[in-house]
Amino acid sequence: MSGPLLRVRGLTKRFGDRVAVDACSLDVVEGEIVIIIGPSGCGKTTFLRCINHLEVPTSGVVTLRGAPIAGDEWTLPGVRRRIGFVFQRFNLFHHLTALDNVAIGPERVLGLSRDEARLIARAKLDRVLMTDHVDKRPAQLSGGQQQRVAIARSLAMTPELMLFDEPTSALDPELVTEVLEVMKSLALERMTMIVVTHEMSFARQMADRVLFMDAGKFVEEGSPAQLFTSPKHERTSRFLSHLLR
Repeated sequence: MSGPLLRVRGLTKRFGDRVAVDACSLDVVEGEIVIIIGPSGCGKTTFLRCINHLEVPTSGVVTLRGAPIAGDEWTLPGVRRRIGFVFQRFNLFHHLTALDNVAIGPERVLGLSRDEARLIARAKLDRVLMTDHVDKRPAQLSGGQQQRVAIARSLAMTPELMLFDEPTSALDPELVTEVLEVMKSLALERMTMIVVTHEMSFARQMADRVLFMDAGKFVEEGSPAQLFTSPKHERTSRFLSHLLR
C-alpha cells in the first residue's frame, strides 16, 4: 500500500523565543481535502508556509511522496512547482496581464516556450472562469478576480498539492462566493488540498477532515460532521461556539 502524499512529522517553527508551530504532525493522502481552522495567530499560516519552505522549519521533517523537502536535492522552484500556494493577498505582478501572470511560471520555471506557456495559461484562466479578463492587469480586476488569477497561476504549474492560506480573507463579502466556487470545483475533482479558512460552510461541505489548531498545536481533528456537531475538546467547542451561533 502506498504511503501518504504528504507527511509532516514533529514540525516546529520558532521566531526567537516564540514557538509559532509546536511539534505538529499530519498525513495527507492523495485526493484528500484537509481544512485547518483556529483563532487568528494560532500558527495556521506558519504551518502552511513551512510545508513548502516559505518558512524554514526549526525542526521536524516534511516529505512529499516520501522525499524530504530539504537538502540540496530540492530546489526552491522545484518545491513551488510541486506544491502550489495561494496567499491571502494575491501577490500578482502588477505590470503584467492576467495571462502573463499565469504564463510566467511555466515559461521561467518549467522552461516552456512563450507560446506553450500562454496556451496553458489560457486553459487555467478558463478553468477559473476568467476567460474574458486575460488581457487585464491586476488593477483592472476585482479582488475576487485577482484571487482567481492567483489560483490559475498555481494550477499552471501542475502541482501535486495545493495550499490555500485564508484565500477569501482579503475579499469583500460579495466576492467571497466566486472564489469558493472555484475551490469547490477543485475539491470535487479531488485535487489534494490543505486549506486554512474561517469559511465554516465551505469546511462543512467540502472537507474530508477538519483540524482545529490553537497555540501552535493541533488540538483536535475529525470529520466535519463530528468536529462541528460534537467536538471532544473544550477549546474546540468554545472556538466553534463563537463562529456557529
